Amino acid sequence: MYARYVRAMDILHRFCMLVAGLCLVVITIIIPWGVYTRYVLGYGSQWPEPIAIILMIVFTFSAGAVCYRENLHIAVMALPSMTAGWARTILGFVIELCMLGTSIFLLGFGTKLVRATWNQVMAQMPSIPVGLTYSPIPIGGAIIALFVIERIWSGRFFAPAESTPPFSSQTSDMD
Repeated sequence: MYARYVRAMDILHRFCMLVAGLCLVVITIIIPWGVYTRYVLGYGSQWPEPIAIILMIVFTFSAGAVCYRENLHIAVMALPSMTAGWARTILGFVIELCMLGTSIFLLGFGTKLVRATWNQVMAQMPSIPVGLTYSPIPIGGAIIALFVIERIWSGRFFAPAESTPPFSSQTSDMD
């Protein structure tokens, strides 16, 4: 069961990396287009800026989940490096519980925000509900919660997740 969960998290991890990368590529393409239409063609396209903002929100929460799973997030290691044994394990567990609480907060209040703003529209793009722009918040919270559960289940609190390297053809030996 654990090995299947880790494999599923590997797939989710790679998907989040792909989404984050695609967001950056699209932002890199559409922002110069907006500048080109405004300053060269003499009219400003209305869509590049709001689309770039939406993609930046998607990038932030998908890349944030990736960084959490790879243990690349901001972490102060002073206290964990001074502890050992059961104290270090308990500290790691408490930190993960705090992360779980944070991800549940993002999921719960993000969902509430999406629902509250769903019937509002963006001024620049009236066809897109404001709630849609906030939907990466609860989705990111749910993904981070899944990664926290994986870390608590593994008991490896201060190390990256046990998985195959991204985009590797190797399979995990965690059967």
